[in-house]
Amino acid sequence: MSHEWMLKTLVSLGLSQVEAEVYLFLTLAGLSRGREIAGALRLYKQQLYRTLKSLKCKGCVEASREHPAKFSAVLLEKVFDHFMKAKTKQAEGLQASREELLSNWRSMIENNSSTN
Repeated sequence: MSHEWMLKTLVSLGLSQVEAEVYLFLTLAGLSRGREIAGALRLYKQQLYRTLKSLKCKGCVEASREHPAKFSAVLLEKVFDHFMKAKTKQAEGLQASREELLSNWRSMIENNSSTN
């Protein structure tokens, strides 16, 4: 399994390219400080901490309580489960609004046809 393939897989799950790179780095390197991650991936600290915050919100990364914090990757199985739940909720929401959306669409088309 190549590094590039793993990055593409993570992006296909819904991570940005930078998020995928940080997550993969933490998976391979283990517990790391922001300075170490930024140096290894050649990221600006501000970009890194924004990315870590986003990954944390997505359930992909955990941070220690010490200062400076150390970061670790959540197991891919848990990340995958989190993304599946989010996609399922999104699909359920779309299904719930389907009839209303289609009804509004038909009305808009009919109104447009009658004015022409």
